[in-house]
Amino acid sequence: MPYLASKNRCVVQQNFYTIFKFAKKSSQSAFESVYTKGGIPCRLVHGSVKHKLKWDVPKDEVAFDPVLVTLAEGLRETRHPYTFVSIEGFKELLTASGAAQKASPLIFKVAPSLRLALSSKDSGAFTRGLIALSHLSDCVGNELDPILKILMTSLARRMSSDRTQRDEITAVLQKLELNGSREVLPIIKAKVPAYCSAFS
Repeated sequence: MPYLASKNRCVVQQNFYTIFKFAKKSSQSAFESVYTKGGIPCRLVHGSVKHKLKWDVPKDEVAFDPVLVTLAEGLRETRHPYTFVSIEGFKELLTASGAAQKASPLIFKVAPSLRLALSSKDSGAFTRGLIALSHLSDCVGNELDPILKILMTSLARRMSSDRTQRDEITAVLQKLELNGSREVLPIIKAKVPAYCSAFS
């Protein structure tokens, strides 16, 4: 009888670990769930040399809210194809006709996702966040200024902890300064005192 009880306990434990392992593998992120359900109107096309996105509708007709916001949320993804779709979709939408007018009202909705990507320990997620920030700056210009303070801490921390990315971060900081207003330089200098102005 004790042996039977012990055997049953082992079976229960094995079933528990099997279920837990399956649940862990099958769990989806919010971005992955939206993408697989068709919430983002584009698909990955595998090429012999490089991949590209195929949009189901013209980019000019895509609703930036919620698509651009959702793509920003996907910047923290760590698995293919979601890593590729999130950053390429974000970049391509910002090239659509009227993108500046469509993206500007969404700055505060996109900001939390940018901050999380730039704060990520995953180097790929950080790089995607940096690229997205650069393209967003080119698109909306000084409309980005109000959210720079909440992003600057993450950029400053990365500059001090990872010397290999200092040049890339500095290039983006200079772009933010060039595209922004006079208020941008003091914002940058407050967190990165050693920063040299793009105008100097």
